[in-house]
Amino acid sequence: MDQGQISITMANGPRSGSLLIKSASDDSGQERDSCVKSTGPYSHDRDGIDDNLGQQYQPEREKKEKEASARQANKMIRAKANTYNFAVTFFVALGSFTYGYNSSVMASVLGLPSFFSYFNIDVDTNSGSSITGAINGVYVAGGAIGCWTLYWLADRLGRKRCIQIISLLCILSAALQAGSVHIAMLLVARCLNGFGVGMINCIIPTYQSELAPASQRGRLVGAHGVLIVTGYSLGGFTGYGVYFESNPAIQWRLCLALQIVAPLMLLVGSPWIPESPRWLIARGRDAEGISILQKLHATADDPEASTARDEYLQVKEQVQLEAGEVTHNIFTMMKRAHLRKRLLLGFFLQWLAQSSGVLVVFNYQILLYRNMGLTGSVPLLLLALYNALAAFMNFVNSLLVDHLGRIRIMTIGIIGCATMMILHTAMFATYAGGTNKVGNGFAIAFLFLFVFFYGGSLDATSYIYCSEIFPTAVRAQGVGFSVSGLFLSNLVYTQAAPTAFNNIGWRYYLVFIVVPLAGLPFLVKFYPETKGLSLEEAEECADSSLASVGRKQIAGLFGDPVAFETSATGVAAAALNDKQTEKSASTGENTPEVFEHPVQDKERRV
Repeated sequence: MDQGQISITMANGPRSGSLLIKSASDDSGQERDSCVKSTGPYSHDRDGIDDNLGQQYQPEREKKEKEASARQANKMIRAKANTYNFAVTFFVALGSFTYGYNSSVMASVLGLPSFFSYFNIDVDTNSGSSITGAINGVYVAGGAIGCWTLYWLADRLGRKRCIQIISLLCILSAALQAGSVHIAMLLVARCLNGFGVGMINCIIPTYQSELAPASQRGRLVGAHGVLIVTGYSLGGFTGYGVYFESNPAIQWRLCLALQIVAPLMLLVGSPWIPESPRWLIARGRDAEGISILQKLHATADDPEASTARDEYLQVKEQVQLEAGEVTHNIFTMMKRAHLRKRLLLGFFLQWLAQSSGVLVVFNYQILLYRNMGLTGSVPLLLLALYNALAAFMNFVNSLLVDHLGRIRIMTIGIIGCATMMILHTAMFATYAGGTNKVGNGFAIAFLFLFVFFYGGSLDATSYIYCSEIFPTAVRAQGVGFSVSGLFLSNLVYTQAAPTAFNNIGWRYYLVFIVVPLAGLPFLVKFYPETKGLSLEEAEECADSSLASVGRKQIAGLFGDPVAFETSATGVAAAALNDKQTEKSASTGENTPEVFEHPVQDKERRV
C-alpha cells in the first residue's frame, strides 16, 4: 500500500462511527491493520479479519454497541455552528427582512392621509374598503403563486441562484410601487412584489435549515422569524417617521421606496454565500458539498469538522433512498402517501398559525385604533411599538424552541393567542367608539399581549417546523406549498376584513378564537416532535424508510446493508479524493486518498 493511503470500511449502525482501517506501511515496511469493532448488527471485513464478528451475539457486545451508537448520536446532537455558519444564516435573513418590511409597509401607508388623497380613496365607503382590501389581497395572492412556483427555481438553479433572482424581482417591483401614478399600477406592482416575497419567504428558511446543525437549527432558522418581524417593526417606525414629513408626495413614496434596500444588500452580497451542501450532494456534486459542510461545521472542538463527514454520509444515504422521489410538481407529490402527509402537515400548520388573526390585526391596526378614538400620529406610534415587541419575542422564540420543542411551544402559543383575542374582543365590543379610555386601553393592551404570545411561540416555530419535515429532493416544493397556506389564509381573512368590520364589527374576531382552538387538538395529536433531530431524522415523522432509522430498513430496499454503507463511504472517499487531488496539483503536497471517518472511542482499536 502506498505511503499515506488509508482505506476504510464502515460498519453498521444508524449513526455509527466504526471503521475497518488499513493504514499505511510503517518504517519497517510492515502494514499495520486496525480493526474497529462494529457498532451495529452487521459487520464487514474486506481483509479477512473476523468474518464472523457480525454473526456473533453477546449481551456484553450488544451493550457496547448501544453505548457507542449513543455516543455517536450525542456527538451529532452536540455539533455546533461556527462563526461562518452564523454569519451566512443571518446575512441571508435580509430576505426575511424583505418579506417583513414589504408586508408591513402598506399598513403604515394606509395610516397616511396623503396616500388616500393622492389616489382619491374614501375609506368610509364600500368602494374605498374594496380598494383597500384589494391592495392587500393582490399582494397575498401573488405571494401564494410565488410559493407554488418556487421549486422551479430552487431545484433547478440551486438555492443561491434562486435567492439572487428573487432579490432582483423584489427590487424592481418595489421601484414600480414607489413610482405608481395610478391605483392600477400600484396593484400590479404590489402583486409582483407579493410574488417575489412569497418565494423569498420560502427559500430563506429552506436554505437556512440545510446549513444548520441539528442542535441549533431552531436558533438559526429562527433568525428568519426574527428578521421578518424586525422588518415589520422598521416598517412601522418608518410610517411614524414620515408622518411628520411636510411634503405629502414624499410620505408614502418614501415608505415604498425603502423596500429596495434589503434585497439590494442581499443581491450585492450573495456571491459570498455558499450553495446549499444538501442541494449539491443531491445532484452528485459531492466534493463541493463536503467542502462546504466542513467549512460550516469546523470549530475549535472539532477543527477537522468530523461531524461534517458524519453528516455527509447520512445525507448521501438519504439522497440514495430518495432517488425515486424526484417530482416536478405538487400534484405528483400528492399522489404519494408519505409526501402528501407532509404537505398537509405543513400547509395546515401555516393556516392554523395565521388563523390566530395576526395579520388581520396588523394590517388593519391603524383603522382599529381610529375606531377607538385615537388620532394623529398615535396610531402609527402604537403600530411601531407593537412590531418592536413582536421582533423581540421572535428572538426569544428562537432561543427557546430548541429547549422546549416545536409542538409544546406552539401549543402554548395557540392557547395564549386565543385567550388574549377573547379578552381583546370583549373590550373592543364594549368600549370601541366610546370615550372610556380605560376600556380602550385594556383593548390595546390585550393586542400587545396577543403578539407577545404569537411572536414568542408561533411565528418563527412554524417556519422551522415546515423546513424540517421534507426530504431534500422535494424540500423546496414542500416548504413552498406549506407557506402558501400562510398566504391563502391571509387572502381569505384580509380580503374579507374591511367589509366584515364595516358590517359585523367585533364579531369578525370570533373567527380567530374558534378556528385555532378547534385546530389545537390536531396539532397535539398528529404533529410529531422534531427537536434535536437532523433533517434526515426529522423526515421520519412521515416515512420510516429513511437513512436515519437503521440499516434493517435499508436492507429491505438495497439488499446487503453493509454493501450499501460501504458504497456510501466509497462515494465520500471518491468525492474527497477529487477535492484533494485538485489541492495536490496546485500545492504539490501528498494528500491522503480518502478521509478517515472519525472514531470516538480509542479503546475499541485493536
